[in-house]
Amino acid sequence: MTDTDSAPVDVFRTGNYAPVPEELTAFDLPVEGAIPTELLGWYLRNGPNPRAEGGHWFTGDGMVHGVRIEGGRAAWYRNRWVRTESFDEPFGVYNPDGTRNLRSSVANTHVVNHAGKTLALVESSLPYEITNDLQTVGAYDFGGKLVDAMTAHPKICPTTGEMHFFGYGNLLGPNVTYHRADATGALVIDRPVDVPAMTMMHDFALTANHVVFMDLPVVFNLEAAMRGTMPFRWEDDYGARLGVLRRDDPFGEVRWLEIEPCYVFHVVNAYDTDDGLLLQAVRYPELWREDGGFGPKAVMWAWRIDMARGTVTEAQLDDRAVEFPRIDDRLVTLPARYAVTVADASLIRHDLDSGATQEHRFGTDASPGGPGEAVFVPADGAPDESSGWYLAYVYDPVRDGSDLVIIDASDFTGSPVARIALPQRVPYGFHGNWIPG
Repeated sequence: MTDTDSAPVDVFRTGNYAPVPEELTAFDLPVEGAIPTELLGWYLRNGPNPRAEGGHWFTGDGMVHGVRIEGGRAAWYRNRWVRTESFDEPFGVYNPDGTRNLRSSVANTHVVNHAGKTLALVESSLPYEITNDLQTVGAYDFGGKLVDAMTAHPKICPTTGEMHFFGYGNLLGPNVTYHRADATGALVIDRPVDVPAMTMMHDFALTANHVVFMDLPVVFNLEAAMRGTMPFRWEDDYGARLGVLRRDDPFGEVRWLEIEPCYVFHVVNAYDTDDGLLLQAVRYPELWREDGGFGPKAVMWAWRIDMARGTVTEAQLDDRAVEFPRIDDRLVTLPARYAVTVADASLIRHDLDSGATQEHRFGTDASPGGPGEAVFVPADGAPDESSGWYLAYVYDPVRDGSDLVIIDASDFTGSPVARIALPQRVPYGFHGNWIPG
């Protein structure tokens, strides 16, 4: 990740950060190698694709890039902007009282599927429903029940099918609200979570028995907002803590436990232990202290929470600078052995049991490739985390183009089993998912 406050804006209009100007559709894409015939579904990934000059790259208009795979072939590629209600309104959409309407959105961070609906997400607004061939349906508010923004990182429990999420950033309060939708997609729980200021809560954690909120010292900064930059800054005096809520008592006490100041964009996983729970994440020692620049890199970290004693033990897991961690989504809330992260020109697979790592490097030393987040797709009926494939968009600087790369999880360091050549470059972006069917 890189931030535009500490670098010229045109850096994010060049190379593979540069937006692509066209929406394309292409069929029967060329493939090097062989696509596993078991793969049947859509690979969709979201990210900023700014249409206007200037401004923060993080706030660029959302564009979803998708590939349909079926019968051992790449049936089509499409890229589409998410056509939100503010898409053609450069200053956003506002309510009669002057507050920003929650339908005003760039919808540029994630794309998830729950209860038959595919949602494009950004944490400042309502989700937007899209079809799997990337047409925008419209803002989705759970039948009028969601009156808050929705995090771009909801967690879907593999046991219950529930989707847990939160919203933050309500200037009128509460600063954070926890939500839960049941397996049918009905919104069934809304409850405020008290935090002392408008903290930037990008992600959270879920275990089989608990929800964990991260109240960290990156908070709303009016001066930065008025300058038109990222409106959050590091605050030394704010402190840092984890808030633990029991899933079976969703309106009960949130128990707060202090940790060393840090920031976390992305949780790896969390699960219950005999004496509490374990949270794994990618941790920055600080973030956006003065100018909004990232400064120190993020590395893998773990927090072991002892609920009986009310203590947290913190430990660094690895020293590589990484981001965008993903596990086998079937193991969200449960112990997972592997997590895959993005490093410079590489995907890194971390063995969370042994601490060992494996590297899948792209390109050459002279022309390194640029991978995005890797999503795990399990083989049919196989519970093993090594039985399946990792899918990621990878930028090739030699031809200034992109491929959808498929890596066999049982041979992570080996050559990809397939490279699907895309008809245009896929700019660096954020998150996506495999949607089977």
